[in-house]
Amino acid sequence: MNTSGPSWRETVPPAVHRDAVAAETARFVAALDGADLSLPVPGCPDWTLLDLVRHTGSVQRWFSVLLRQRVQEPPRSREVELELPADDHGWADWLTASADRAAEAFAETVPDAPMWAWGADQHARFWMRRMLFETLVHRTDAERAVGLRTETDRVLAADGVDEFLVNLPFATSFAPGVAHLRGNGETLRFRCTDTVGDWLVRLLPDGFEVAPRTGEAAAGPADAVVQGAAADLLLLVYGRLGHDADAIETTGDGELLARWFTHSAF
Repeated sequence: MNTSGPSWRETVPPAVHRDAVAAETARFVAALDGADLSLPVPGCPDWTLLDLVRHTGSVQRWFSVLLRQRVQEPPRSREVELELPADDHGWADWLTASADRAAEAFAETVPDAPMWAWGADQHARFWMRRMLFETLVHRTDAERAVGLRTETDRVLAADGVDEFLVNLPFATSFAPGVAHLRGNGETLRFRCTDTVGDWLVRLLPDGFEVAPRTGEAAAGPADAVVQGAAADLLLLVYGRLGHDADAIETTGDGELLARWFTHSAF
């Protein structure tokens, strides 16, 4: 499988990712105030708001354990001490405590420390960045579930699109459809219309590659183009918006677009 991609670390360094985990969790917790935890979550079929909270906090705690252990190979178990609340009134505090655990793990970890990761970047910073977008996207899920308007910083959102695209080739173990993203040089362009962010995906016989469109390459054609505000593109790649949504503009090969979005579900 061929992959390459732009590094967003110069624009959004690990320190920003770490701080944003706390900020996004606080926004998630705010959305829970007075909410019915049995509400369905639009972005996560068959999940309730309670399922969403438990998943997000559990992931934060698991990633924190991986960071503390500086794992060098795939873990054999995802079992961690969750310290679940005694009743439904304790879930907001529990989620806050999960983010606190993450902050403690971040404080003990050098972002550039070599570490196993399932994605492209084999360093501790991978897990900091991954934790942020796991939390951020589910924060938007919670807000949508309770009827709140969702907003996301455009630079963070563009970073999230990059993180998704660059790691997607490695996600076949839990997103098997990705294995069907093959081709003979077909290209898709993803472009943010409100901030820096422009990627070219090229389908190849053994996978696909992701590269930034810069300089002369930025003017080259693509078989299909997907563009929108960074926050909308982030929701699009995570399946929270359809590529036919009003906020998204698509042009070019419709079959290629349909194939991509059918098989890129994360």
